[in-house]
Amino acid sequence: MRHVLKRAKRAGVGVAVTLAWTGLLAGLTVGLAGCAERERATDSKPRAPRAIIRISPKDGEKGVGAADRVEVRVSAGRLERVRVVRIEDARPAELPGRLSPDGRTWTPVRGARIALAAKYSIDVVAVDRLGRRSARHSTFTTDVPTHRFTGYFSPEDGATVGAGMIVSFDFNRRIRDRAAVERAIRVTSEPPVEVVGHWFGGRRLDFRPETYWKPGTEVTISIALRDVQAAPGVFGIQRKTVGFTVGRSQVSRVDARKHTMEVRRNGELLSTLPITAGAPGTTTYNGKMVATELYDVTRMNGETVGFGGEYDIEDVPHAVRLTTSGTFLHGNYWASEETFGSENVSHGCIGLEDDRGGSADSPAGWFFYRTLIGDVVEVVNSPDRTVAPDNGLGGWNLTWKRWKAGSALH
Repeated sequence: MRHVLKRAKRAGVGVAVTLAWTGLLAGLTVGLAGCAERERATDSKPRAPRAIIRISPKDGEKGVGAADRVEVRVSAGRLERVRVVRIEDARPAELPGRLSPDGRTWTPVRGARIALAAKYSIDVVAVDRLGRRSARHSTFTTDVPTHRFTGYFSPEDGATVGAGMIVSFDFNRRIRDRAAVERAIRVTSEPPVEVVGHWFGGRRLDFRPETYWKPGTEVTISIALRDVQAAPGVFGIQRKTVGFTVGRSQVSRVDARKHTMEVRRNGELLSTLPITAGAPGTTTYNGKMVATELYDVTRMNGETVGFGGEYDIEDVPHAVRLTTSGTFLHGNYWASEETFGSENVSHGCIGLEDDRGGSADSPAGWFFYRTLIGDVVEVVNSPDRTVAPDNGLGGWNLTWKRWKAGSALH
């Protein structure tokens, strides 16, 4: 914490004296992201090639069969960490695997198979012979029986989340009878509040209350989609009840003009941190965004979000995903210390000072380990438009009237 205070004071912003430690330590996962700062340290010395990670199935692949190959390989160095997990399901489960003797290949253990009608994530960290880490994240979905549909949903069953969590369903097939499907999903809470669904196209249905959840709220999701007809000849296969708990309210306000972020827990100011936001031409979205994924290290490659070869950073530390399109709040070890709190240099992300490899004592590490999935980050005073309500969990940017108008039952 002394490191955080020193860095914040050097940038000319205040830090609250008392900092509560109630954050949930994020899982050791990695991801593929889409933004990075323009300034980056370079080294002209010859270096060994980085490990190239190859994953099968390919990222985003659909209809993967139970007998299809699941494998991770690295061209050099060794695999440090591989996790293949069934996600967005009532019972998230890790697919057991093993490394080859040389540490370069991961495969499932004998007899382990992926489930049908499921979504999986693959998270990998590799280390080359110079100790440099590389990260990859990918997802795939498995085969769903003909004439059936399923909904992949978040958050996970039993999760403790922030007050801005929105329940989100992504369906594997286009839904024609939206009213029938929405009627078959009930989201209730204790204490009770009105929760309403909102459709974004024919494959996504989100649920939220009028305002952020009250801390301590217990939320139950009853899914009765089995044999519900979503389209002619297409029927649901799910019948389950899941739930989550709202741990606390944390809302962080990023002022892109002042280059600061105020972190408030249950309304009280915890800290004001120096940040860097999007540079002119690649500005940061305004509006309310919700943390959906936490990565201790991630790769950020401009090609994944439409940029050219402007950047490809293999080991961005302490990354919090805010939008589907690639907006992150993350650690930055390559920009100068003076950048934070004074200049906007990123390709749309929000950067906090950090060390290479990630330091828990840095501003980025401090924020990361006090963040829950479902926490809110609101950006103001950026010369960009407001983030779209379907870009990540951006539904809080719609008024209650507009939200309810997107329900098939209202």
